Amino acid sequence: MFLNVFNPCVLVGIIKINGVFSEDALSSFCNYLRAKRGLARVVCLKGRMFMVFERIHAEEFEQIVFCNDSSLGLKAIIAIHSTVLGPATGGCRMWNYISESEALEDVLRLSKGMTYKASISGLEWGGGKAVIWGDPKTQKSPAFLKRYGEFVDRLGGHYITAKDVGIGSDDLRIVKSTTKHVLGIDGDKNSSGDPSPATAWGVYCGIKATAKHTFKTNSLSGMRIAIQGLGSVAYYLLDYLLGEGANVVACDIDSAMVDRAVSKYAIEIIRPESIFDVACDIFAPCALGAAINSDSINRLRTKAVAGAANNQLATPQMGYELMRKGIVYAP
Repeated sequence: MFLNVFNPCVLVGIIKINGVFSEDALSSFCNYLRAKRGLARVVCLKGRMFMVFERIHAEEFEQIVFCNDSSLGLKAIIAIHSTVLGPATGGCRMWNYISESEALEDVLRLSKGMTYKASISGLEWGGGKAVIWGDPKTQKSPAFLKRYGEFVDRLGGHYITAKDVGIGSDDLRIVKSTTKHVLGIDGDKNSSGDPSPATAWGVYCGIKATAKHTFKTNSLSGMRIAIQGLGSVAYYLLDYLLGEGANVVACDIDSAMVDRAVSKYAIEIIRPESIFDVACDIFAPCALGAAINSDSINRLRTKAVAGAANNQLATPQMGYELMRKGIVYAP
């Protein structure tokens, strides 16, 4: 990779060692730019590099906030994509990301998606999202969550937080002790409540519509549906699918989520890495984003994709690939 010294934002080529892309070399080069060139906003992604301001300018993000408390181990990013229609709303996701650039990529894509979700639904809300980089099973504490709430509160209501992967209603109750800008707490007075049951109903209706379009039937009875992820939304979704006579095969990387599901429902469980190879009528991604990517798309043995996950396509091109393969995609 070569840096144009006359225009440091222009990057040409790619770092390779013996003809192979080197993430270590790219990371070292990024550190060099930060340290020697004063370019603190350089971000390295797998296989590519970009300047943060170039990215957020091109996609019209309003504000990106990096939150840090070393004493608590808190590392969070809050992204506000748009407040044109109203305050930015979106859940807080806590995940043990591989790198800070992966966390940044996730929060940017999620917050932008929330803008369009609110707009297409006719809601007076903007698009925002937060991610916390860490293990939700080991790193959360009341002090940790309260500190996150303080960072949210500093935004003065421009961002309103809620639950997502790794952050539940009990966590939000603690967050609410340091900020009033919280939605979706199950059981709290004047709260919108847990959104998972309503989301599951919407996904179920989407799957029904997908089946009608693809198989020309109003019934899911006898259909084989493969679900990737057994979190809050998928758990409620099972009730609707099984109640209509569908056959469900599912997976989750969290054994606790699997145990919760099988204790109540008669479903088949397989290893997470095998879910793309399941022969099924409908594949339902209900975990993290980018489930449909250059690797998984060639393994799919389904007629349709319809699930609850955000950003199911790794790139827009994956949508065209699904179409070429004759697979219906229902966002």
